[in-house]
Amino acid sequence: MKNWTLEDNVNDWVKAEFARIKQTNYTVESSMSAFLKEAIQKGVVLKRLSLEESGEKGKSWKPDFELETFDIPVLIENKLGINKLSATNGDKLKNDIKSVQNFAVNGAIHYAQCAIMSKKYTEAIAIGISGDNTTNVTIRVYYVFGATDETYKLVESYTTLDFLESKKSFEEFYKVATLTEDEKHKILIDSQAKLQEYAKKLNKLMHNHAITAPQRVLYVSGMLLAMQDLADIKKGLVPDDLKGINLDNQRDGDTIVNQIENYLTLKEIPQDKKNLMMASFKEINKDTDRDKKIELDTIIGKLLPDLASVNKQIFTYIYENIFLSIDSMSGHLDIMGEMYSEFLKYALGDGKEIGIVLTPPYITKMMTQILEVDENSKVMDLATGSAGFLISSMQLMIEYAEEKFGKKTEKALEKIEHIKKHQLLGVELDAQMFTLASTNMILRGDGSSNIRKGSSFKEPANLYKTFNADKLLLNPPFSFKENGMPFILFGLKNMQIGGKAAIIIQDSAGNGRGVESCTAILAQNQLIASIKMPIDLFQPMAGVQTSIYVVERTGKAHDYKKQVKFIDFRNDGYKRTKRGIIEIDNPVQRYTDIIEIYKNGATANVSSTLWNLKQIVAMSVITNKGNDWNYDQYQKTDTKPTLQDFKKTVGDYLAWEVSNILKQQTQDDSLGK
Repeated sequence: MKNWTLEDNVNDWVKAEFARIKQTNYTVESSMSAFLKEAIQKGVVLKRLSLEESGEKGKSWKPDFELETFDIPVLIENKLGINKLSATNGDKLKNDIKSVQNFAVNGAIHYAQCAIMSKKYTEAIAIGISGDNTTNVTIRVYYVFGATDETYKLVESYTTLDFLESKKSFEEFYKVATLTEDEKHKILIDSQAKLQEYAKKLNKLMHNHAITAPQRVLYVSGMLLAMQDLADIKKGLVPDDLKGINLDNQRDGDTIVNQIENYLTLKEIPQDKKNLMMASFKEINKDTDRDKKIELDTIIGKLLPDLASVNKQIFTYIYENIFLSIDSMSGHLDIMGEMYSEFLKYALGDGKEIGIVLTPPYITKMMTQILEVDENSKVMDLATGSAGFLISSMQLMIEYAEEKFGKKTEKALEKIEHIKKHQLLGVELDAQMFTLASTNMILRGDGSSNIRKGSSFKEPANLYKTFNADKLLLNPPFSFKENGMPFILFGLKNMQIGGKAAIIIQDSAGNGRGVESCTAILAQNQLIASIKMPIDLFQPMAGVQTSIYVVERTGKAHDYKKQVKFIDFRNDGYKRTKRGIIEIDNPVQRYTDIIEIYKNGATANVSSTLWNLKQIVAMSVITNKGNDWNYDQYQKTDTKPTLQDFKKTVGDYLAWEVSNILKQQTQDDSLGK
């Protein structure tokens, strides 16, 4: 068999494969649609620093083949030579420019990630093909779901192009390619760890330049908004737009603040909300010294070539490490909350003084799943914080809408727009938190419509009546009276009959400290479940013992003959330290199982090696006193010894005997000397 000599030979082979499977809807290089071409080129521009360093600025980047006949784009890159399939560093694909240019898989994934980075797409299929002749060709197919390192998945079972034959065959492939719930959970945890790492370095960078902790998170949220495109009028700011000009209204801080204001105006943010947000964001251009060019901080490294203002250095770090990562880090992740938590540690110790402890994203996701949030839910949070619960709810609602109507279909897009505008309600009293929540939801395009600034207890009554929530999610400030229980009492009164609420709160609220609210809740609602959470859940922010209470709005008194489900989830598989979160005992599986255990209790179909359901699940009635809501009060103590207990006892005794014999021998030897 004669070897190929040109890359065109590989291209001709691909065309022959398309002919074999009767697929005619592909395009070649620049023949792609204007929409896809613009998406890829915009992504390339966003990766500007790498391109400039390689001397490739201005180069036209395009894959060899594209298919746009499915719901998501398929991008194919070919290379001559079987050894040009992929460039790796260990088990990871390289993403430097030379690897992207010279290797098929690296190039295909690059184009897919550029399309996603443009925000015109959220996923793509990347196919790398290389070969020496017609009998020696290798194909690698990847599902790409983000714009940063490792946000792609090799679909190992697919090694031909046959799955591109029809929409039906592509749908079957897509089911295999997309992420499992376990994979999604792992990505969520990894993304949170990566974001925390970025936050630590960013915190140090801003600390080095005397930016106070309360200002820091406003810098992040404001600068992220400034990076958004102003519709079709003007592109979002990039670091090159900050020139360090020392003139009024042209300083770097002014440029950023003006861009934020223009963005909020084009978003048609109500004037009162816009005024509140801009009052916070003007911290960015308040200090003119931060707009003077100075030596680069070591944390910036090689991100900038020369002297730059403090504002430009911070902007560049956020742009490179957070803005370009938002797509792969979004989902259930509370980006602004993670930043706030990191900065809060240095400003306010553990946060106890002001009662602000933000809920981890894997917990907000779990609680939305427990309440069975779907595409038709109307979700309310009366202590919104940075909007973590609303973010998780919106993500779950969108997933259900896409599953029901199909991704990118007209019905799905209409439903998603309705979800963002009409099915989420958040109320937050703290001005800074309100700004963070609004920013968080705007960055998700745009769920900020019903984020309100004010006291939940003083909002107009018709707000709740009109919204008519059927789901309530809460992590109230535990410095509030009764640890915050009045928030759930008030929320239950203002939601529809049949609706359900879940609150994560200090245990003391359910065993005596929140009696007044608890008894009032029992007068009109049914306590369904109480889930004991890990003691270190909020480390290193606060070491508090918490539970999740699940309550149904019935409009009548709790039925004291019905049993409440008490669940011990103290072992969630994670250990939390000041340095981060560590997997110790199958946490991904445990977070999948806990939903099943909540639904079915001791009869749940879960692994017996991970769970002793008889030990961790207790079914019992409660009293009307409002002080017996916690698992600890119903904990079962199994006093019957097991064979394992016997073996351990015998082993310990023998070890003790041997130890004594050795000690005695040592003493005898010593006396003999």
